[in-house]
Amino acid sequence: AHIESVGIPAVLATTTEFADAVAAQADALGSDPRHVLVAHPIQNRTDAEVRLLADGALDPIVHALCNAG
Repeated sequence: AHIESVGIPAVLATTTEFADAVAAQADALGSDPRHVLVAHPIQNRTDAEVRLLADGALDPIVHALCNAG
C-alpha cells in the first residue's frame, strides 16, 4: 500500500496459503493490492521447481503492472 501511495506500481506475489491473509490485511488497510498467487509450499521445492513457479508468475505480474492505476 505504501509503495503504491508514492506512485510506484506494485504487485504482491505470495503463495496460495496466504490468500486469506492478503485479503484480511488489504481489508484492514482499506486497500486492494494487485497480487499473484503461486503454489504452496515453496521451501521444500528444488531450484528448478521454484524457477518454474517464477516463470509461471511472470506474465501475470507483468500484466498486473502494465494495467496499474
